[in-house]
Amino acid sequence: MADKYVPRLKKIYQEQIAPELFKEFNYKSVMQIPKLHKIVVSMGVGEALQNKKLLDEAITTLTQITGQKAVKTKARKSIANFKIRAGQEIGAMVTLRGAMMYEFFDRLVNVALPRVKDFRGISQNAFDGHGNYSLGIQEQIIFPEIDFDKIEKVAGLNVVIVTTAKTDAEAKAFLGKFGMPFRK
Repeated sequence: MADKYVPRLKKIYQEQIAPELFKEFNYKSVMQIPKLHKIVVSMGVGEALQNKKLLDEAITTLTQITGQKAVKTKARKSIANFKIRAGQEIGAMVTLRGAMMYEFFDRLVNVALPRVKDFRGISQNAFDGHGNYSLGIQEQIIFPEIDFDKIEKVAGLNVVIVTTAKTDAEAKAFLGKFGMPFRK
């Protein structure tokens, strides 16, 4: 039987990062070592209320970036000031797990983030208190999969990295060992 494909970052995690974290935080069990649980990539498209084409473009963009089909998200509540009704489609999202998650994380850290103009690192303060990290990207064109000429409107996207770490310090050390470029 042929060997199953294992993403590069997953191999690095199993062979180097997990043993280092086990020693660094003095865990009693290997089950306490932080892992990547999932990555959620989302785009809010407020202008989709007037122009449905922008929502379709956002779905296409997220599908190209992540390699997985994006789904439309609907407004949960009506907000009169923004002319939004509950149930209207106003965004798109993708939840990545397994090999796709590791591949996307590898491309995010090693290819996309270094392409950001005047990049000095990402904030260390974007942890939520439970070991999860939220990152806002202002332009989707930093990803090499996006053809700049076919983009109608430059849009931002949100990336939430969910880990099994219990504290922000553990999550920061965990993501730092993966090569996440935190600002000094």
